[in-house]
Amino acid sequence: MPSRPIANAPCSWGTLEFADLSGTRITYTQMLDELVATGYTGTELGDWGFMPTDPRLLASELQQRSLTLIGAFVPVDLRGDAATVAPAIEHACRTGTLLADAARLLGQTHHPLVILADTNGTDPVRTAIAGRVTSRIPTEVIQTAAEVASQAARAIHAACGIQSAFHHHCAGIVETPDEVRRFLQYIDTERLGLVFDTGHMLYGSADNATDIVALLREFAPHIRLVHFKDCDTRIADTMRTTNSDYFSALQAGIFCELGQGAVQFDAITHALDTIGYSGWIVVEQDVLPGMGAPRDSAARNRAFLQAIGL
Repeated sequence: MPSRPIANAPCSWGTLEFADLSGTRITYTQMLDELVATGYTGTELGDWGFMPTDPRLLASELQQRSLTLIGAFVPVDLRGDAATVAPAIEHACRTGTLLADAARLLGQTHHPLVILADTNGTDPVRTAIAGRVTSRIPTEVIQTAAEVASQAARAIHAACGIQSAFHHHCAGIVETPDEVRRFLQYIDTERLGLVFDTGHMLYGSADNATDIVALLREFAPHIRLVHFKDCDTRIADTMRTTNSDYFSALQAGIFCELGQGAVQFDAITHALDTIGYSGWIVVEQDVLPGMGAPRDSAARNRAFLQAIGL
């Protein structure tokens, strides 16, 4: 088994992309210090403004801790509303430029990615039925989403040379395996790939028995980054039977510590070997601000990966 670089992300410390979340967020310096102390060698950027937006300062903070900058999560409304798409793409280009400049200053070999996603959690219908989507979304909605994401990816590359990858996500337009599959049919594959997130793929499938390994193999040609996230299926069952929304699932701890849920990470790791994926693995345990003990969870997650050979 090849040695794999392992990163973590600010969302594991309660820094999520959703607006109006209650709870106190920790500082980026504390988050980075705890990330390093628990054994990770890379980080994602987090929300714009969480870490420094001056590339020199950002590079300095990462260099002091010997960290690689993996990428940045950027939401874009995939419904095609020109009033929201244009400023979102402008923001995505600004984020990509920060990534490119900081990576150049760091002299890192990894090329950071702009991680595009829908504006998850903003559509009341999709938020309400996250984790239990069973109806088939219209093809024109999927096509529009793919066109908007591809437009953003092309603009980002033109602005700063950075590539993009799309993050399927619960409470967004592209959540279920079927939605991911159809979305990938319409994207600009030259500029846009896929972030494969194990936890969102399982919960978003609406079926605890979904074969995540088979989906990883199916989507392999598009995968540019892998997120290791676990899913507690007992909580998933409760959320589905009580018709609870996505934020209720987060609060309940749907994305548990690695090894405590249903994702078979040893099988996922073997599949990554067979498809030839040698890139970064980013651990994510999405928690709300102030929830849990992120440093302790990060340490246990790292220990779990070491126990399976990572």
